[in-house]
Amino acid sequence: MKIDYEKCGGLVPAIIQDAVTKNVLMLGYMNQEAFDKTIATKKVTFWSRSRQCLWTKGETSGHFLDLVDIKVDCDNDTLLVKVHPHGPTCHTGTDTCWGEENK
Repeated sequence: MKIDYEKCGGLVPAIIQDAVTKNVLMLGYMNQEAFDKTIATKKVTFWSRSRQCLWTKGETSGHFLDLVDIKVDCDNDTLLVKVHPHGPTCHTGTDTCWGEENK
């Protein structure tokens, strides 16, 4: 898989989708290090733009996103990450970052 990190300054958007329901759960950003850690651990990891560090979703809440599959789009600059979520995905406690239920 060829991912063009340079097009967006070293980060690419990662659309997080429930592998079963197909609902979009959240959007995060990955750099090469976050992508590599996600592949190695099978837990979705992002680059935090505000804290300027890696963070694995669920490391504080326990609501991990288990990796199922990753695909890159036709321009090689956006990822579709299919997951099995453990609990709510949003930090506010909702299933998705748009306040929707993930059924």
